[in-house]
Amino acid sequence: MAGTKIVAIVRGFGTDDVLHLAEAYARGGIRLIEVTFAQSKPDTWKDTAACVKAIRERFGADMAVGTGTVLTLGQLALCAEAGGEFIVSPNVDPEIIRAASALGLGTMPGAMTPTEAVAAWKAGADYVKLFPASALGAAYVKAIVAPLSHLRFLAVGGVGPDNVAEYLKAGCVGAGCGGNLVNREWVAAGEWGKIEDSARRLVANAAI
Repeated sequence: MAGTKIVAIVRGFGTDDVLHLAEAYARGGIRLIEVTFAQSKPDTWKDTAACVKAIRERFGADMAVGTGTVLTLGQLALCAEAGGEFIVSPNVDPEIIRAASALGLGTMPGAMTPTEAVAAWKAGADYVKLFPASALGAAYVKAIVAPLSHLRFLAVGGVGPDNVAEYLKAGCVGAGCGGNLVNREWVAAGEWGKIEDSARRLVANAAI
């Protein structure tokens, strides 16, 4: 996180495409990938874990990979068994945070209010994901960071190359991004160079 400040958020792709995406991210300077669980499709959860395992096997220590939208202990277990290094959630669940920490996984729960952010911190969260960032705006981020400067905030939701610097200047230490990092038309066409360029632009704009 300290290096590139960007977590690439990937959802709904098979293992082959995920590996191509990871290669494009690596060339563009991104070193963290979140592969997200589809809550409405439990039959795909093992596939999500397989993507995590494939990234770990291909990239080793060169790429940190974890799972997103982790809402249950079962999903946490799938992440850990696949070699995932962190979990991301849209909410604050102290039980999940503590269980992940006990397994040695990094935790990035989602919060929208100061009360939720402090609850996440008390449960042991490594980072607090301000979500949805685009609905809150950089001014809100600055306001919430001021009294809670001991927390490490990530901006997630509607964050891209054009506005990532705003959130970092407001006090976030990093951001989770999808957008053109997972452009489905580019993936379908195998235009990995475009995704690499998008990754490189994000990393450059986050280097403030």
